[in-house]
Amino acid sequence: MWRTLAVLLAPVLVLQILAFAIAAGFTPSRTAYMLQSRHGVIYEYVGLDHISRFMVAATIAHEDQQLGSRAGAFDWEDLMARAEAYRRGEPDPSGSTIPQQLLKNMFLWEERENPTAIRKALEAGLSTQYSYTLSDQRMLELYLNYAQFGPGLYGICAASWYYFDTPPWAMYEYNAWQLQGVLPLPDLVRRAPHGGIDLGPDAHPAVKNLVNGAANVWLARQLEGMGGMKAAIATVGITDMASDHAAQRGKDSCSTMPQSVRDRLDAEAINPPAPAPVD
Repeated sequence: MWRTLAVLLAPVLVLQILAFAIAAGFTPSRTAYMLQSRHGVIYEYVGLDHISRFMVAATIAHEDQQLGSRAGAFDWEDLMARAEAYRRGEPDPSGSTIPQQLLKNMFLWEERENPTAIRKALEAGLSTQYSYTLSDQRMLELYLNYAQFGPGLYGICAASWYYFDTPPWAMYEYNAWQLQGVLPLPDLVRRAPHGGIDLGPDAHPAVKNLVNGAANVWLARQLEGMGGMKAAIATVGITDMASDHAAQRGKDSCSTMPQSVRDRLDAEAINPPAPAPVD
């Protein structure tokens, strides 16, 4: 019996040790989603101090407005509503919170359509555990470093350079809004030939709808409802701007284009990516 109990508790202990290590500053160089990527991995870490506050505010407003005020990883009523919808085979009535998305990306497997009950349960348990260990700012920093923004493209450092040829601390507000529309279907997103997100005739219709909707409709409304950019970032305790940290732009600031991004751009200059297939 004791051996069985030890086997069951060992993964929990390992994940708890990892939680404390991550809270203290350890940043895994690869996530479970990265290891499952069919397109390679383009990624470079960047500290939260060096990420545009436009991007931070847009992420909070679009992905999880209660991140800074909620106790735990999610609201239990929302979770029960999602579970009931899953049981009935109905559409999900609410999206995952930032802690849920982060822990799914870090430790679980990809199921973009019809995720299984076991993965949902693991996601809920892990995100709850980590939400009481990591600060909101640390959770947000990891999320922005591990989110997928294109085929094999992970994190805001790589995304900012790949699409907009700029470091993440210099990103424009509109570009930050556009990237929120990329998050639901990153494998279908393509870079425009001369930079930016491809929204031309060959772009996937769903990508055009999501990116244009986020950039031209949803983010303006969501941020207005939160009181603006500064009010949005203040919900997680951020009161400064990325420019306030200019003197500290060292190796974690993503001040130059990552080599993996440059290699992708060079390869695409020779062989442009094919349009994403339309189902």
